[in-house]
Amino acid sequence: MLVVSEEVREAVAARRPVVALESTIIAHGLPRPRNLQVARELEDVVREQGAVPATIAVLDGRPHVGLDKGQLERIANQEGLRKLGHRDLALAVATGASGATTVSGTALLAARAGVRVFATGGLGGVHREWTATQDESADLGLLARTRITVVCAGVKSILDVAATLQRLETLGVAVAGYGTDRFPGFYLADSGHPVDWTLRTPREVAEVMRAHDQLGVPDSALIVANPVPEAEQLDPALHARVLADALRACDERGISGQAVTPFLLDYLARHTEGASLAANLAAVRGNVRVAGRVAGAWAEGR
Repeated sequence: MLVVSEEVREAVAARRPVVALESTIIAHGLPRPRNLQVARELEDVVREQGAVPATIAVLDGRPHVGLDKGQLERIANQEGLRKLGHRDLALAVATGASGATTVSGTALLAARAGVRVFATGGLGGVHREWTATQDESADLGLLARTRITVVCAGVKSILDVAATLQRLETLGVAVAGYGTDRFPGFYLADSGHPVDWTLRTPREVAEVMRAHDQLGVPDSALIVANPVPEAEQLDPALHARVLADALRACDERGISGQAVTPFLLDYLARHTEGASLAANLAAVRGNVRVAGRVAGAWAEGR
């Protein structure tokens, strides 16, 4: 049922470095034709680090780990593609649907294909006003039971960062800053919250992955929180002002549930005149670069 490209399959079998990439950013996160340009760019960044890119999506009910040129173009251009978390995968397979995978969908399929390292932008997490809405991303629960290393820029700053970190601790998901003792805030290099552990090199990350395996602890993810460079982050004052306006607009319009995140992200992009999108892409590029190096260190140690 799982379609693994020949390049990815051979690399996994030979224990060469592979980096999983999500497809939601291509189908739903960027305007056309920029989305296809970025998709190709991110795969090129993986290759520059000596690793094989494995972009993941579901096409006509078949989960794919590793896309060819035509499949990547389809994800970028096809109208009506679904957004698929891990809960949606069986439904998509059974009904022959096509869709782009979120963090949880990508992590699950990558792990099933034997890919250990995954690069993304920012994780989902606990939403603001959680006590009233009980709104929490499915990413967290899936990562609590999936052995994969996720290089990300923290969680989206529109979320309740403190509550998300607490939830990750409760779920037993390890979190380490990459070259920092502060937890990144997606658009921002520092969310305002510390992390308990700091890893400074790809080799150190790979050593943690190996120790995880050797200890035989329950399956769970390792979150490597890599901050966007300060020179490329969204101006913190602008971020705070626009996010406050966005949250107020969201409340006034009665927007709730799954509609909240896309509304807030779109509001930030429009009212920062694209600066939030530029910071987002800078973070993703940096995460993909680090993930390629981590995958290389992991492969060398095996």
